[in-house]
Amino acid sequence: MATVARVPEGFDPNTAQNHQDVSIERQFAVKAVLHAQTYWNILEKVKGTELRLTKLDNEIYEHFQKDFPDVDVSKVIDEEAMKSKAGKDRWRMFMQAYEKKVEDYNFGTLMRNDPKAEYTETTTIFVQRMQFYAIEIARNRLGLNDWIKETVDKEEAKKAKEAEKKDASKVDKAEKAENLEITEEAPAAPAVPTESEKKTDGAPES
Repeated sequence: MATVARVPEGFDPNTAQNHQDVSIERQFAVKAVLHAQTYWNILEKVKGTELRLTKLDNEIYEHFQKDFPDVDVSKVIDEEAMKSKAGKDRWRMFMQAYEKKVEDYNFGTLMRNDPKAEYTETTTIFVQRMQFYAIEIARNRLGLNDWIKETVDKEEAKKAKEAEKKDASKVDKAEKAENLEITEEAPAAPAVPTESEKKTDGAPES
């Protein structure tokens, strides 16, 4: 199993060049970053509890619970334990069960070490695909990734409310301006003569 490594600082898959002089590791990193971006975009639109990562989610989840009962996916993943000889051996045996069941089962993949965090330089580790599936399926089952969509929904609701207030303010201003124009353009009403004016108007009294 490959050693877990952090993503290079400032790495951008959009500017990385896929030429012969670029190392194989670099090309794998490009795919890994794109995979992470895609997964995050999905979590922003769908709650983890409603998400299915593979056709074998149930099997993988039960297998993971059986082989790794000591791994608490709600906490920060112990990277040192994963890189240790014992950790590598445990994960190797786990992953081999999916060699012919899951495509790219051992492909390099980016994963957050903390379910409460986004993908950042300090919270992203490089693992193999089955490690990603095992841990992320468990996180999703426990609702640990639901906060991502909930956060997006709150932000969108806030923006919608602010936009609604702006629209209402514009309508209010437009109505006031229209009423002002009508008032200014309306002709003055003829003055109604008083009783004394009526008496003095025309012939003098006898």
